[in-house]
Amino acid sequence: MAAGNCGTRLDLGWISSVRVNQPAVLRRAEQIQTRRCLSKEWQAAWLLKAVTCIDLTTLSGDDTPSNVQRLCHKAKRPIKEDLLKCLNMHDKGITTGAVCVYPSRVADAVQTLKTIQCNIPVASVATGFPAGQTPLSIRLQEITMAIQDGATEIDIVINRTLVLKGQWEELYKEIQECRNACENAHMKTILGTGELGSLANVYKASLVAMMAGSDFIKTSTGKEGVNATFPVALVMVRAIKDYYRKTGYKVGFKPAGGIRTAKDALSWLILIKEELGDCWLNPNLFRLGASSLLTDIERQIYHHVTGRYAAAHELPMA
Repeated sequence: MAAGNCGTRLDLGWISSVRVNQPAVLRRAEQIQTRRCLSKEWQAAWLLKAVTCIDLTTLSGDDTPSNVQRLCHKAKRPIKEDLLKCLNMHDKGITTGAVCVYPSRVADAVQTLKTIQCNIPVASVATGFPAGQTPLSIRLQEITMAIQDGATEIDIVINRTLVLKGQWEELYKEIQECRNACENAHMKTILGTGELGSLANVYKASLVAMMAGSDFIKTSTGKEGVNATFPVALVMVRAIKDYYRKTGYKVGFKPAGGIRTAKDALSWLILIKEELGDCWLNPNLFRLGASSLLTDIERQIYHHVTGRYAAAHELPMA
């Protein structure tokens, strides 16, 4: 992964000056969502690009070593070999961007990927996921545990109370402590945007997270009532663009929660291309947090190759 974000001092003047034109944001978000879809080989190519940016995720209460193993096997070979051969992409090393699991399942993922000789990153949620309401000391211990077990990416979750109360210095310090605990691991900061109250708060929280050293900012845990939406995403990527212009640091973006279809994936890729540019369209700077998205993408590629849709049993998880 590319060099990360070193962070900056907390700029409260910048944060206090934030204003968001909500009608303009909603109009622009609608434009992106109603773009005419790509077709034929162009659609297949973009869908394969989306596959390489997926954080293939399992975050369920019934996660076991066996389903984490299945997830890792699928991450290494996300699209059936015969389909890739038909597209002349079988030798391109296509994998998902990472696998994402709870801290207690990191060791299972690391061991499986080592066994199958696949060096994709293991990401782990941490810091009181999904609510972020546990004491900071416990959240930091969770990060340490995940890293000791081999995680190379940590998805932290902020305490949304600090945003709702405008306690930006406290939020900045907490994220910095998490950044320090992550050591050399890349840190993705989950804002929980569905619980932040306003688009202005989304922009401010994005800035604070980046100033505190986040390598990525992420929309949601996937467990909130409202997860990744295009208006929220637009505000976040504009914050990323403004932060890059001011500091020279490129921060990644990860939407998560409710992204289930190939059409959804294409819309997210279009958003990144049009707002941040082609240099962000790679797994170093863009990820899609999803568990079921890959199934629909593979289904659409199957249709492109064969002219028919596959039955569920023809495209198993592993």
